[in-house]
Amino acid sequence: MKKIYIPFILTVLAFTHYACNQVNSYAPKQPDLSQEIWQPSEEFKKFWFSGEAEVASFDLQQSRYGDIHQGHAVMIFVAEDFSLSKQVKLDYPQAAGSDKTSVMKLNMVKKFNTGIYPYSMMLSAFTPIERGYQPHSLKTSSSIQEWCGHIYSQMNLEEDAYSLKEYSYFEFEGDSERELEISLLEAEIWNLIRLDPALLPVGSQSIIPGAFDSRLRHKRISPVRADLNLSEANEEGLRTYTIAYSSRRTLTINFDAAFPHRIMGWTETLPSGQQTIANRKTGRMIDYWTRNDPGDSYLRDELSLPN
Repeated sequence: MKKIYIPFILTVLAFTHYACNQVNSYAPKQPDLSQEIWQPSEEFKKFWFSGEAEVASFDLQQSRYGDIHQGHAVMIFVAEDFSLSKQVKLDYPQAAGSDKTSVMKLNMVKKFNTGIYPYSMMLSAFTPIERGYQPHSLKTSSSIQEWCGHIYSQMNLEEDAYSLKEYSYFEFEGDSERELEISLLEAEIWNLIRLDPALLPVGSQSIIPGAFDSRLRHKRISPVRADLNLSEANEEGLRTYTIAYSSRRTLTINFDAAFPHRIMGWTETLPSGQQTIANRKTGRMIDYWTRNDPGDSYLRDELSLPN
């Protein structure tokens, strides 16, 4: 009679349960063929599927603790292959089959000092390019590091809601998991501008505010009503998108009217009247992930990045 190794079987079952739980419940829906489906143009494909990312640097005046602090910001936009089920960047996209989709990824970094200690903040947003099958952003994440501690939050799109996980060193925030109704995300607005400003919603609707503001002001992340407005191009060829929240916070984004709709700056006005302002310094398309040798550090000067 053969021996049955119970510990081994239990280990396999436990691993199987764990692995299954790692797959997100989101599945793409069939597009509504009765409505016009946005498709990327040939100009868009040539620019964004070139194997390079846009890296842009900004001067930053960040509102914090009742004062304005000088700093810098970086925005990185890149199109990449993404897993619909795991909601991570694919290592082997050619083997992913129907699980693969293309997303516009934004990584935004802010760095500034408050007196003696520094802040480092990063936001990531993953917005599908195939709008007909995936009309909502699949994932956002954000982190804030400063000398007091670390805060992290992540939202994943599931079948009928966004799953939000938050981790904070503040006692009254702590660690939590909850669901939010599927709504427009402030974090995805930047990606929609880069895809096509025609995709930007206008009028009054529910929107989930950005995690940077929610975490810095220790506000509970939840949908808020806002008035959304998109201007026509001005004499300088710039358009403005404004999000005016019912909470009296306003975010105004300036961008090129012409393709590829580069972000030129933004202003965030808080209920206190203080403003965070960012203005573009420079930017370029570059495969930055291959530029990791000490000899590549000259590129930081070209991109006006502090050393």
